[in-house]
This record gives sequence, C-alpha cells and structure tokens, in this order.
Amino acid sequence: MRDYIRWAVSRFHQEQLFFGHGTDNAWDEARQLVLGALHLPFAIADSYLDCRLEDDEHAMLRDLLRQRIEQRVPTAYLLGEAWFCNLPFIVDERVLVPRSPIAELIDQHFAPWLADEPARILDLCTGSGCIGIACAYEFPEAEVVLADLSFDALEVANQNIERHELGERVYTVQGDGFAELPGQRFDLIVSNPPYVDAEDFADMPAEYQHEPEMGLACGEDGLDLVRRMLAEAADHLNERGVLIVEVGNSQVHVEALYPEVDFTWLEFERGGHGVFLLPAKLCREHQALFKQRLNG
Repeated sequence: MRDYIRWAVSRFHQEQLFFGHGTDNAWDEARQLVLGALHLPFAIADSYLDCRLEDDEHAMLRDLLRQRIEQRVPTAYLLGEAWFCNLPFIVDERVLVPRSPIAELIDQHFAPWLADEPARILDLCTGSGCIGIACAYEFPEAEVVLADLSFDALEVANQNIERHELGERVYTVQGDGFAELPGQRFDLIVSNPPYVDAEDFADMPAEYQHEPEMGLACGEDGLDLVRRMLAEAADHLNERGVLIVEVGNSQVHVEALYPEVDFTWLEFERGGHGVFLLPAKLCREHQALFKQRLNG
C-alpha cells in the first residue's frame, strides 16, 4: 500500500490534478483513494502500509488510479462514498461531492444563531442529503425535509436516509425550490444551491465536469435560484426561523444586487466563504425588495 500511495502522489503532481472534493493535497488524496478502495480507515497505523496485496487488489487499485489520473474522476465517485460531518454518504455522479463549509455550522449546533432547538428543518437543494441528514444527527428530535428538483439526486438522498436509518423523521420532496412545499414553515432553512456564475463555471477544473451541471451553474451571475429563494423564504420560515445559504464566489453578486440588506456573512475556522445568514425578521422586511429584483 505504501508503494501505491507514494506512486500516486508522484503521478498526481506530475499530471497537475485538482484537489477540491474532500482533500486539498496529493498526499491526502492518494491515501484516501488507496485506503478507501481497500476498505481501510484513513488513520490506519503506519505498519499496515507494508502489508502485501492480493492480485485482484493490485488490479483494482491500478484501474482506480488510472481513472483518477487520466479521466480526472473525483476520488469520492471512484469510491462511491464521501464523508461529511464525520458521517459516510453514498455519492455518485448524480450528486455533487459533499464539501460545504456548512458542516462547521452543523458541528457547532448553529450556535449562536438559533434561538431554540429547531423542530422542523429544510435542506433545500439537498443533493446527496448530507446537510439535512447531518442536521438530523445534531438535532435528534427534529423533522427534516430534503428537497431537490432532481429525481436522480433524490434517489441518492433516499439511499442515504436508509443507510443512516432515519426514515422515521427525514424524508424527501421533489420540486423546484419551494414549489412543492406550500404552506410549510421551518425553524431552519439551510441550502447549498447551484450558485456558480457563467465565468467561473467556464474556468472550473476538469474534475468538476463529472458533477451534475444543474448542481453547479445557475445563470450569468449564479443567482437565478438564490433570488427566488430570497423572495419566498419569508413565507416558509417560522417567526424566529433562520435562513442560511451558501453562494461561494457569488457573494460579490449578492452584495451588489442587495446593498440595502444586512446579510450576516459567516466565518469559518476550517476554511470556506460565501455563506450568508438572514433571520426571518429580515426576510419579511425585505421580501418586497427581493420580489422586485427577481429578474436581476
């Protein structure tokens, strides 16, 4: 195993792979791929790295490393699994690879932003379901709705609900934004929607081409869906509810479009940016403005 990891690191550097789907360097990427493929923990004792491999394991590793290097397939897709909030999730090319900085907020119980324990949580644009399912672990009494436009994504989310045995209080809803949630209100709405603007999408590394485009790109400024979410959020938040949305590099577009709105831009110790928070009160106060600017 040690030889495969060393060889992979060299080749990853030589081929200038991009790391951004769970790791940020060649060593961690190689270790994750080799050990993950062999169903071994990332933190395995160093002595195990000298264990000999079976012939079929050699063949499997060579094939996976070839796909990672030649086809630029993200490691999570090659393994069929990604970790988020220290929880394993099934992933494939129907959903984005989990990597949102919102994980840090979940780990912190969304402190100090939530006034009370949320009874109902909405993970809008859920993809694999990782954010909502992680929230279900953090708030064991809450009902959690995982909503997405993509049937394919929700198939993966349902697999993850089953994997984590949360079917009694976590369920999926297929629809465009809030369209299939009429009259429903939540204490926490959290979303990692598509937000990549046209310029950034055109410049993304090859690894991102394996992810579903509808989970990444969303119009010229990346805010086609975010504008609609802001216009409708007040109708779906309880009185003391909170809206949290990741917009990444499109933060500049949000600030330019709504200079009157006092967004709280959250900071992260573990890296990440472009996540705003709006309490229900501000969603209501600015709803007319949000609706007015629906078309940019």
